[in-house]
Amino acid sequence: MDPSTPGGLEAEVAELRGRVHRLERALEQQGIVSPAWEPVEQILPSAVLPQVGQMPIAPAPPATADAVPEPAVARVAAAPPAGRAPQDVSLESRIGSQWFNRIGIVAVLIGVAWFLKLAFDNHWIGPLGRVLIGLIAGAALIAWSERFRSHGYARFSWSLKAVASGVLYLSLWAAFSVYHLIPSGVAFVAMILVTAFNGFLAWTQDAELLALYAIVGGVATPALLSTGENHEFALFSYLLLLDVAVLVLVALRPWSRLLAGAFAGSVLYVSIWAVTFYRNDEFGTTAFFISCFFLIFALAPRLVRLRSAEAETPSGWENLTVIVLPLVNAGLGFLAFYLMLEDAHSAAAEPWVAVAFAAFYLLLLRIPQRGAFRPSPGLLPALHLTVAVVFLTIAIPLNASGRWLTIGWLVEGAALMWVARQIRSQLLRVLAVLCLVLGIIALVTDNPPASLTPVFNERFGTYLVGIAVCAMIAWMAAKATRHEADRLTVLSWPVIAVAAVLAVNALILLAVGWEIHSYWWYLQYRGDWTLLHDYRMYAQFTYSAFFMVFGAVLLALGFWRRSAFFRWQALVLLAFAIGKVFTVDVSQLSQGYRILSFLGLGALLLGVSFVYQRDWLHLRSAENKSI
Repeated sequence: MDPSTPGGLEAEVAELRGRVHRLERALEQQGIVSPAWEPVEQILPSAVLPQVGQMPIAPAPPATADAVPEPAVARVAAAPPAGRAPQDVSLESRIGSQWFNRIGIVAVLIGVAWFLKLAFDNHWIGPLGRVLIGLIAGAALIAWSERFRSHGYARFSWSLKAVASGVLYLSLWAAFSVYHLIPSGVAFVAMILVTAFNGFLAWTQDAELLALYAIVGGVATPALLSTGENHEFALFSYLLLLDVAVLVLVALRPWSRLLAGAFAGSVLYVSIWAVTFYRNDEFGTTAFFISCFFLIFALAPRLVRLRSAEAETPSGWENLTVIVLPLVNAGLGFLAFYLMLEDAHSAAAEPWVAVAFAAFYLLLLRIPQRGAFRPSPGLLPALHLTVAVVFLTIAIPLNASGRWLTIGWLVEGAALMWVARQIRSQLLRVLAVLCLVLGIIALVTDNPPASLTPVFNERFGTYLVGIAVCAMIAWMAAKATRHEADRLTVLSWPVIAVAAVLAVNALILLAVGWEIHSYWWYLQYRGDWTLLHDYRMYAQFTYSAFFMVFGAVLLALGFWRRSAFFRWQALVLLAFAIGKVFTVDVSQLSQGYRILSFLGLGALLLGVSFVYQRDWLHLRSAENKSI
């Protein structure tokens, strides 16, 4: 037909539609494309069809059996596989297909249990017959579920398998616990076989839900076969094998939620057993199994296969596996060893356990990406580093007290700050600051008693360590400020440098102030209590003199370094000294000391004023250096 004739274009398009429809029906019958084909208007949009008449169209070639129009070929190549839903599952569909399905499993199990109870109460079936009926029914349900799976109802098939597994577990439990037809060993092996079979089906059918059912059954097996006796080795060996099997599954399949179920089951059994049966003579065996459990779940985040396209972005259950599970595993593992050592009255070993945990998590940071070990996902390296620092921080108070506790935290903070600067780790810098804050708080609040010997005593020595640590950190932060870019704002290197310098000066004031107080107090304690006012007067005069001298030193340092930061600290300290002289010293000092205090303050202030007025260092024109 000639498309240039009136009505020829419409007839040509209608013929083309007919050919495409016939071709698609033929492809559907052969199973090449799904029935959900797109109408031809989506291949040739209606908005384009009126424009076809504006361009010359060659006559269509004669149709042959092998001729396939090019748009249809592109349509077949882009067609989605049969049976795959192109859109997300709606809430209504999820409720109907998943939630009701799981509630139905529970209802069927309850109904089966009630039926068995009714049969038991009325003696309709003998014990052996009841067990056999349960085993046969469970096996039949598994076989019947495969028929549904072959017809595309995979989830319903898995649900039937879950019901069948429950029937098998209940039947084996009744054969052992209710009717005593089989010994515990036989029932235990049979339940392990049921669990292994479910795991095998989950593996071959790529069914995570079926694997979850298998884990639930495997975790429930020890409870079903419990006799109330202490079988530590058998129980923990079984749990260990189950956890290893789960670890293998999550390493091969992206089924991270299995790990959470296995971890919860292991923690539950270990906790119940420890409360019920643990004794000090079982320390070695228990420590071995707890170490094995701890290692499995500590290494799991590096072995688990993530669903995400990139290992750097875990989501959903993967966040639970990568973030929450390592933290809980570390805390519970350390708590278990700590409680066992407490029961064994081996408190001296507790700090070394904390150090061992810290060393282990530092070692995890060095495990390379090789073999089964995948790249560390997300925040895992930072998490391991944080846990290691926390355990080191815990080890210090477990092994030390008094000045050694303070010194330990201060030295740890300085070491972490040095490492943070070497490897440019902002997280480690934050952890170092936290350790330093703990050390300074302990230094100020938990002071060793001062001796009668001024300066040369434990407390002043501890303060000297704090002053030296803060001075070193100020030096490191000042160097890092000049050479490194910084994204942090609150704990950037300039902020740390300023805080460290302020801490140095504050600790000097506190250290010398404590020495002045202790010196005059002990002289008063050894002398006559009637002279209490005189000793307080001497102490106040000494405070004023020290504040003036230290302010003068800071001011001189500020002029020498051309640092406004130091000069402002000096001015603030001198202002404090002025206030003290005009308020406290006037009322508490004697006439002679009052005169000396005012003369000394006046001379110092006049000297400072003269230096500022003469501007010998040209501070008005030169730029001041930063610290």
